[in-house]
Amino acid sequence: MSQPPNSHHEEAGGQEGRLRPRPLHRPSVDPAQAATFGRPRGVEGSFDPPAQGREHGGGHGNGNGNGNGAGHQLVSAPPPPESLVEAFRRPPGADGVVLQRPDDDPGTGSRADGEPEAPLWSSSGDPWRDPGSGAVLGGPAVPAADGADERAERPRGPLLSLPEVLFGRRVKPTALALLGVVALLVGAAGGFVGWGLANAGNSLTGELNIAEAQAGKERPAGSIADIARRVSPAVVSIEVKSGQSGGVGSGVVIDPEGYVVTNHHVVSQAARDDAAGITAVFIDGTRAEARIVGTDPKTDLAVLKVNVSNPVAIEVGRSADLAPGDAVVAVGSPFGLENTVTEGIVSALNRPVTAPGENGEPPITYDAIQTDAAINPGNSGGALVDSTGALVGINSLIRTVGTGGEGGSIGLGFAIPVDQVVRISEALIADGEVKHADMGVNAASVAANTSEGAQVRNVVTDGPADKAGITEGDVITMVGDRQVRNAAELTVAVREHEVGEVVPVRIVREGRPFTVDVTLGSD
Repeated sequence: MSQPPNSHHEEAGGQEGRLRPRPLHRPSVDPAQAATFGRPRGVEGSFDPPAQGREHGGGHGNGNGNGNGAGHQLVSAPPPPESLVEAFRRPPGADGVVLQRPDDDPGTGSRADGEPEAPLWSSSGDPWRDPGSGAVLGGPAVPAADGADERAERPRGPLLSLPEVLFGRRVKPTALALLGVVALLVGAAGGFVGWGLANAGNSLTGELNIAEAQAGKERPAGSIADIARRVSPAVVSIEVKSGQSGGVGSGVVIDPEGYVVTNHHVVSQAARDDAAGITAVFIDGTRAEARIVGTDPKTDLAVLKVNVSNPVAIEVGRSADLAPGDAVVAVGSPFGLENTVTEGIVSALNRPVTAPGENGEPPITYDAIQTDAAINPGNSGGALVDSTGALVGINSLIRTVGTGGEGGSIGLGFAIPVDQVVRISEALIADGEVKHADMGVNAASVAANTSEGAQVRNVVTDGPADKAGITEGDVITMVGDRQVRNAAELTVAVREHEVGEVVPVRIVREGRPFTVDVTLGSD
């Protein structure tokens, strides 16, 4: 090391020719650098003063003014745990084995013959010792058996043939060919049969078109089908035969004892001819002889008795509960077609209708239920039921546009209310006849500027009207609480009351209205 010009040799420690230490030059230290790289607070020397003392024997300074390390004491570390000693100590019998090369080894990188030695990890027996090898997934690092090359392609075994796959064993080519011929013949035969059947079907049926349909028809309670199913067993067909003539109508079983109600005009021929026969035909085809219990020509009702065991009787409802627009169903035998069902509504209530009697009988007059359900000749005497299947009327008359009474339905049918039917039928069953209330007058329908009603044409002497002071020419406009607008309505208004009942009657005489009390008599 070069010395400054004024340097000179001095004796130090009794030795000559020894240079004195060169003055130390300490450059300024950045506080941030010192905080980052400086010694920890409280440490003046190196980080391992004891080790420094061991290396220098405690006789040299450490660069910070200390002359020696005699002040530092070596402290032994505590013994390691027994478990670590057992885990990391040398195996038994390996006390003389060390990791470095033996002393007589020529040195790293050379062999006895002078050739460079290969690294430890170059051995194929332990390829994992290469510290520079990458971390990859591969096969196990084991040597190939008997030094064989792992990359050598393995020999392939014999492949299975088609007969072995199909039959599990080898088959002779002849048998295999015969089997193929049989399969072709079977397929050809099946195709020929299918072709023949297809042609035969086309020739018989032509193009087949199938319409989609529901799996089953629903008939909920209250439907027309349900009503017809329950009502039809109680509706019978009435056959009347007198000599070479006869007629067909309908009837309804109203009592389990075998009483059947029908129209008077259905059995009028048998009522006049004792030799005439009446037959009731039920829905199941059972035929039974019937006899007349009683008839009422004025209301066109009749009651028959049929000797059958346990007949199905219809449920009787109330016509007073009906309202225009209610659904109704007519069941009967129009033109002899038994068990015909038609549907409609109640078109009107309290419709007075009148029809001429047969063979000199009194005219037919009653307060009718008007309906648009199809009613035709032969429906007479049949049932008119409501939406619950209860009897509300007996079909009787229709309005037609034909001649001779042979016209069909035009949507104007009339039925006798069941409330009136029950009252008259009970009287016929009990007495064989029925009496109606009567005023003892004959009247005609009128319509004038001052009044509208039934004008009295004649008065029965000493009759109820005569006793009440009613005279010819008076116009009756009201009976009780019911308005009278025509002669038919006068009749039905009087029959609504009982025989002997006192009823107020409003009349108009010479333009002056007044009311009289009339005690009704019997017809």
